[in-house]
Amino acid sequence: MDIRVVKSEKEKEDAFQVRRTVFVDEQHVPEEEEIDEFEEEAVHFVAYADSEGEKPVGAGRLRILDDIGKVERICVLKEFRTQGVGDRIMQKIEEEAERHPIEELKLNAQVQAERFYKRLGYETISGEFFDAGIPHVAMRKIPGKTPS
Repeated sequence: MDIRVVKSEKEKEDAFQVRRTVFVDEQHVPEEEEIDEFEEEAVHFVAYADSEGEKPVGAGRLRILDDIGKVERICVLKEFRTQGVGDRIMQKIEEEAERHPIEELKLNAQVQAERFYKRLGYETISGEFFDAGIPHVAMRKIPGKTPS
């Protein structure tokens, strides 16, 4: 497994390919909502099943907004879920976030993924709401704080 901070157009397109497969094809999110106006300001991440970068299997992005790191678009292809890919993507995103003076990481988790993020130290800070027709909750993590 190879998790990369996107540096090339090919890597970015590979990340977008995974996002389209998971969010647009599988979850029926409109493409114009999935690929949005924040793509150019975000730091993108792509996971490959191989070190050669031939098989993209996961993706995510991070936006820095003042003193908040906004974790977004975390996804893994269905056949690679439960293999630790999401954990590795989140680890890489959190490592990148540490390079910035942020006070907290925030994300909007699909309700089905809430336990995954809790296991990584995120706490739920909202009730349920809908985004792109899918139930979500807002979550946050204070870097360096041990989960309770």
